Amino acid sequence: MIIDTHIHLDDERYRDDLDEVLNRAKEGGVEKFIIPGADAKTLERAVEIAEKYQNIYFAIGIHPYDIKSFSEDNFIKYANHHKCIAIGECGLDYFRLEGSDEEKELEKVKQKEVFIAQIKLAKKYKKPLIIHIRDASRDSKELLLEHASSEFGGVLHCYNADEELLSLSNNNFYFGIGGVVTFKNAKKLINIVPKIPINKLLIETDGPYLTPTPHRGERNEPLYTKLIAKKVSDLLGISQKEIEEITTINASELFNI
Repeated sequence: MIIDTHIHLDDERYRDDLDEVLNRAKEGGVEKFIIPGADAKTLERAVEIAEKYQNIYFAIGIHPYDIKSFSEDNFIKYANHHKCIAIGECGLDYFRLEGSDEEKELEKVKQKEVFIAQIKLAKKYKKPLIIHIRDASRDSKELLLEHASSEFGGVLHCYNADEELLSLSNNNFYFGIGGVVTFKNAKKLINIVPKIPINKLLIETDGPYLTPTPHRGERNEPLYTKLIAKKVSDLLGISQKEIEEITTINASELFNI
């Protein structure tokens, strides 16, 4: 069994054939799915899907690209829903900062404010975090160590292979490994995966994005977690079955599912 810990099933690209996508996944041994909250506009769709399917869960959060739409009202409305299992994806992303240096610094401040607000909500509602980090490892780590709860922890979604972040495993943070690990140019991630504590590994697709080899260019889907598990098993020198079992236990413990 595999748990896809990060799959945007609320994306329009799954609307026409969601049942087929889920059936293919089930046939491949992928049996549970977590829809992260990234965009307030799709949250109701995520809730609708989670209520329809017993094995699908959702999170509430605002991606750093969408911080202007952050509102605690959505958290208040859905945080205690029985299928809401996490806060996020939230975090910091400095990759696409635009404008003058002053404007970029102002944007960083705004991202930090919204990130901290979501960390505090995770503590309030006693849920783990789903964290997005891109070109912002040091600031993200500082905020997590200062504000986050090690009791509830979280996952560094689509882990960016920055070794500086590995020490967060001591604070109950996990590392989501997705299709990037199968890319030929992912040498940094390939080299660092064996350094991740095995009890802190998670498998994710981030579908419909980041489709693993050999399906790059196609829509990603949960079945392809099998390809990610196979690559991780090769890197760690243990069987794919063991990787699937270990990551399922890890996900079950972190998200209480």
